[in-house]
Amino acid sequence: MLYHILYPLHTSNIVFNVFKYITFRSIWATITALIICLVLGPWFIKRLSALSLRERINGFAPNRHIEKSGTPTMGGILIIFAIVVATLLWVDLTNIYMWLCMLVLISYSCIGFADDYIKTVKGNMVGLPARLRLLVEFCIAAIVGYILIGTSNFDTSITIPFFKQVHPDLGPFYVLFAMLVIVGSANAVNLTDGLDGLAIGPCTIAAATYLVFAYVTGNFKAATYLQFPFIYGVGEVSIFLGAIVGAGLGFLWYNAYPAQVFMGDVGALALGGTLGTVAVITKQEILLALVGGIFVIEVLSVILQVGFFKFTNGRRVFRMAPIHHHFELKKWPEPKIIVRFWIISIFLAMVAISTLKLR
Repeated sequence: MLYHILYPLHTSNIVFNVFKYITFRSIWATITALIICLVLGPWFIKRLSALSLRERINGFAPNRHIEKSGTPTMGGILIIFAIVVATLLWVDLTNIYMWLCMLVLISYSCIGFADDYIKTVKGNMVGLPARLRLLVEFCIAAIVGYILIGTSNFDTSITIPFFKQVHPDLGPFYVLFAMLVIVGSANAVNLTDGLDGLAIGPCTIAAATYLVFAYVTGNFKAATYLQFPFIYGVGEVSIFLGAIVGAGLGFLWYNAYPAQVFMGDVGALALGGTLGTVAVITKQEILLALVGGIFVIEVLSVILQVGFFKFTNGRRVFRMAPIHHHFELKKWPEPKIIVRFWIISIFLAMVAISTLKLR
């Protein structure tokens, strides 16, 4: 909005020329979202408490999680609000890639909201039926995939990390691939959201990492030099990602141990699905497995635990899955688990960014 209002004034005053630059608007989108979360946080947490939107412990977590029962949840609403407002203020509103990201962000947050509402208000700890939830998620992801392959400057090839000259073309199967990336990312983040700040930290780190990729992909000179696929207009997604970083940091202020609020499925599904969408848009789909390595580890721990349990008639690999619960049962303090997972996320993000130069 501000881009459309203020940038045209650069013809009369050169100061307004700064609104042309994606870097400037990305920074201020980050700051805007951060301020929104910090300022509205206390009031919002009180409203959640007043509406009795509080966490219910379902028994699939270590016993010490009982003390978390009653903590306000569905704080992801604040995250989504901050991202949407900051993005609309600073982005080019004619950019289709930004709107695709917004589509996934808002639609997946609605799915998460319905799931959280059933759990907290209705008292049904199962939430939305898994098949119904996945069906809706896949349908939304399919819409995004079809719109993408229909744009003139977007192709159906994928980028292989460390092998920049290898671009296998999936053709019509790219839509299915995009669906798997988006839905898989959404549910991986949702699965990770089990400790105070455990999910929002890696999400923020991943968003900051993809901000770099989005900027490079949308910049012809940078993309050509680094042998990245250039896609006109993708640079604007950097502003959207900046808003995610700001909202993530602002929410973490209240979600850090001991958490004053949880983001719930409304935040985890939305952020995970959005990261998957950004990975598809920037043509760095496979790299998401590295950038979001923590989420991959969490998912694999569950798959391994369930598979081994069935195969061996009751034996377990971990004391409890997802794997962060395993460390809890090993008597690791919760802050220790969280910070170490953040450190791993930062390390993986740096490795991912290094692929900018690696051929």
